[in-house]
Amino acid sequence: MGYDGIHDKLKDECGVFGIWAQGQLEEAANFTYLGLHALQHRGQESAGIVSTDGESLHVHHGMGLVADVFNPEVIARLKGGSAIGHVRYSTTGASHLKNAQPLAVQYAGGAVAVAHNGNLVNADLLKLELEAQGSIFTSSTDTEVVVHLIARAKQVAPPDSAEQLVAAVRQALSRVAGAYSIVFLSPRALVGARDPMGFRPLVLGRLKGQWVLASETTALDLIEAEYVREVEPGELVVVDERGLRSERLFPDRPRETRLGRCVFEHIYFARPDSVLFGQSVYQARHAFGRQLAIEHPVPADMVVPVPDSGVPAAIGYAEQAGIPFAMGLVRSHYVGRTFIEPSQSIRHFGVKLKLNALKRVLEGKRVVVVDDSIVRGTTSRKIVKMIRAAGAAEVHLRISSPPTAWPCYYGIDTPTRQELIASSHDELQIATYVTADSLGYLSREGLYAAIGEDRSTFCDACFSGEYLVDFPRKPAAAPGLRVIGS
Repeated sequence: MGYDGIHDKLKDECGVFGIWAQGQLEEAANFTYLGLHALQHRGQESAGIVSTDGESLHVHHGMGLVADVFNPEVIARLKGGSAIGHVRYSTTGASHLKNAQPLAVQYAGGAVAVAHNGNLVNADLLKLELEAQGSIFTSSTDTEVVVHLIARAKQVAPPDSAEQLVAAVRQALSRVAGAYSIVFLSPRALVGARDPMGFRPLVLGRLKGQWVLASETTALDLIEAEYVREVEPGELVVVDERGLRSERLFPDRPRETRLGRCVFEHIYFARPDSVLFGQSVYQARHAFGRQLAIEHPVPADMVVPVPDSGVPAAIGYAEQAGIPFAMGLVRSHYVGRTFIEPSQSIRHFGVKLKLNALKRVLEGKRVVVVDDSIVRGTTSRKIVKMIRAAGAAEVHLRISSPPTAWPCYYGIDTPTRQELIASSHDELQIATYVTADSLGYLSREGLYAAIGEDRSTFCDACFSGEYLVDFPRKPAAAPGLRVIGS
């Protein structure tokens, strides 16, 4: 799983990118590499790119960061003017190369590659059904279910044509439930789709007259593409030699009246320099901090963020409260995926690897520490103790989101409900556990007031336990069959 136990944070599962510039640019893999680099925060386990020269698909993926997986020689082999890419954390399926995306296959309808951001809640049921019909799965990711459904789709147009790809995508996505912002590539077309509730972000941009799809606008910024708009919930966009066209994904179904945009994207997942759901992520987090200061004021000498995600909210808190802002914690940006941990002689090693307290800044001070969330509470406890050890007189912890008490099933890697400290402890008990002098969470009402949005357009199941898509009941597995998935 991609849950970061060392820094006790929730992890978003993936980032996707796609560009269609066939016949115009022959550097699609280069642009995709750059786009994935800008989306690296969304997944650090694996990275992949599939390109097309209009005749066939060219594939490369590997474990690790984008810069580790790709080099100039690899990029040179990814020929063609169109490509899709993917960075991954595992929410369903283990952290193995076989689960790296995009997944690319050849079937009766042609060649197709798929990159998926989200989580399909009925993937296990569909796997059992497809296996009973003879399908053989080579990975444990829920995205492979979509690939098998595409392979079984009725052929209505010539192989590799845009019409066949669109028909297959419609047929496949009509069977799945849950969250998906997903891109498909064939030699003749690029297709993007977003689930009807719009759980995960997907944006549309233009580069030198060509079309780009990406999980966040920061990917467009890096390649100097123009942001056009969001792909709407329940929308299907198709790009081929005729240009771009947009359709409803399920034109025969009633439009979804309840949106489910993930509010945690605003709180933590998206980069602060992105525009998400029509709003600046930085400004949203800054507003959360201001509202947090209104709801939970405390006399203090300084406001200190837990870097990096806590910085915008801490600035907002400091401005609203009229308390000086200070970087009392310094973060190392060079922590790799693996490291050699010493014995217990170095306490709290995992947190100290990433954060260090500035004693001369904190000594004797009453400190407000601002972070975006508390998951299990283990890291918050270590951070508070680290600040006390640096000489702080008081430590008041402020969280720029409501208590996270429920796991997510729509594309965020969360611990079980039993591991989420807010599921079984109240605010005072959590404050005692993390050894803070006081603790304050942003209220749910304050969260939406800060961003000026109605709650009915967001999913906040991790705070409320109100899940917007039902989970199918999983049947008992056949003897000898181990069901792998969410």
